[in-house]
Amino acid sequence: MPVYCITGTNRGIGLEFVRQLAQSPDNTIIAAIRSLSSDLTELKAAASASTHILECDTGNVTSIHAFVKSAAQILGENQKIDFLFNSAAVNLKSSQSSLNLGVDELHTQLSINVLGPAKTVELFLDAGLLSQNVRVLNMTSGLASLQLTAGGSGRKCAGYSISKVALNMLTVHQSDDLRKRLPGAVVIVLDPGWVKTRMGGAGAQSEVSDAVGDVLKVVHGLKDEDNGAFFHHTGEKIPW
Repeated sequence: MPVYCITGTNRGIGLEFVRQLAQSPDNTIIAAIRSLSSDLTELKAAASASTHILECDTGNVTSIHAFVKSAAQILGENQKIDFLFNSAAVNLKSSQSSLNLGVDELHTQLSINVLGPAKTVELFLDAGLLSQNVRVLNMTSGLASLQLTAGGSGRKCAGYSISKVALNMLTVHQSDDLRKRLPGAVVIVLDPGWVKTRMGGAGAQSEVSDAVGDVLKVVHGLKDEDNGAFFHHTGEKIPW
């Protein structure tokens, strides 16, 4: 019975992960949301009997500590996390360019989009809650590819893309560091594409159900040699 831990499940891609994974009663799901006072109607409707909804503000290290402690109580001594999906992210003031970056907005995006996944992996590892063959998925964006951005016709979402480039580098480091503690671990970064979520907007190209279905196929098919790779949701590798 695999255990999935997913952050940012109150909407968008995170919510769809829960919806699709909850279709199998064999899956234990730890679904993290920023605040339990949020509207949980959709998440509760998507959840299974083996889905546990916990609070975790990934921009707050104290909140991540409390989240890991709560997850440990649920899992007990016999279960460990097989799949950790760092899905929570924010894209603030997407109109800002490199010439007018907002200090507060950039700090918040770096905190949630980079430090959040870093501390989530670190604290789960220290608590002994990651399986020997854990698959860690850090959700990134095609906007984080230096090569594709440099070769494109325009630049978008400066603060968000900068934070996701940092997440990509974090993933490269995690892929080596985690292997030293868990030899079977595989850590990847993946671009789900331009998805019709609140962040992606109505003009996006992909339905969230299709994008998440693709992502799960990639994650479930990961091999040892994929450790540290940058994937597109189609399964193709993306240039850094």
